Amino acid sequence: MSEIGKTSQEVQGEILDAVRKSQDAVVDAIKRWADTVHSMTPAIPMPNLPYTDKLPKPEELVASAYDFAEQLLASQRTFAEHVLEATKPLMPGKNGTTSAKAGTAAK
Repeated sequence: MSEIGKTSQEVQGEILDAVRKSQDAVVDAIKRWADTVHSMTPAIPMPNLPYTDKLPKPEELVASAYDFAEQLLASQRTFAEHVLEATKPLMPGKNGTTSAKAGTAAK
C-alpha cells in the first residue's frame, strides 16, 4: 500500500473514531435526559387510538431507512465503478491511445 493510502486510511479511521465517540456522548446525554424526565413526570396512561397497532415501530422505521440507504449507496458505488470503466480508454497510458492522441494534437 502506498504512503498516501496509509495516510488516507489513518485519517478515515480517526474521523470514524471521533464520530463514534461523539455519538456515544450524545446517546449517553439522551439517556440521562430521558431518565431525568421520566423520574419527574407522573405516569400518564397512553391513549388507545385506533390503528396504532398497525403503525411501524420506531426500530422498524430506522431499520427500513438504513436498509434503503445501504441499497442506494451500493447502487451509487456500482454506477461510479461503471463510469470509471467506461472512461478507462481516456486515461493516460491505457492502450497508448491518449498518449498518442495527445502527442499528435500538440504538434
